Amino acid sequence: MELIHSKVQDYAEAFSSDEDPLLKEIADYTYSKHADPQMLSGHLQGKVLEMISCMIRPKRILEIGTFTGYSALCLAKGLTDDGQLHTIDLREADIQQARSFFNRSFYAEKIISHCGNALNIIPKLTETWDLVFIDADKPAYIEYFNLVLPQVRKNGFILADNIFFHGEVLPKGAPSEEEKVKGKSAKGIEAFNKFIKERSDIEKVVLTIRDGLYLIRKL
Repeated sequence: MELIHSKVQDYAEAFSSDEDPLLKEIADYTYSKHADPQMLSGHLQGKVLEMISCMIRPKRILEIGTFTGYSALCLAKGLTDDGQLHTIDLREADIQQARSFFNRSFYAEKIISHCGNALNIIPKLTETWDLVFIDADKPAYIEYFNLVLPQVRKNGFILADNIFFHGEVLPKGAPSEEEKVKGKSAKGIEAFNKFIKERSDIEKVVLTIRDGLYLIRKL
């Protein structure tokens, strides 16, 4: 399903700031070498992540899901002078590739990479988060959220990616067995979206960019 019309996407990118050379290199590498290039945040969403981070000026950022490092470098641009970004991924090969890009950036010393299950790693990070970006295992989104929320400062932000899950969670017409959401990832996103919608301890808004981005503020 094409969620964003290609002409709208092209126009938005054309009238946004140019993609940084290193980010373009990461994108080119990902689309030419990686088996799952659709997981990349990309130019437009990356610029949105950068803008949000620059508005917040976070001292501590947590990223759940490193992939090839594009989103981490976008988020790192808003860090304070003494800020740090912790990024977690289960796949060592992706972490090593991302690290090779991080080490060539201005933020090499500010980005700390962790390899392993985020559900095990997060409790060991005794930080107060200003900004959290969730973009990993979709069935675990609710677990990630519940784990990080106590560590997020008041008025801190959580961003959750892929909340449209390629359009699979969007209503398709009259409810029927055939039209129910299928697949564990799509079901995980549907459950997460409903879970967030019903909470009263947060403010939230859905950004209709790329594959859907939930912007959540802790009250």
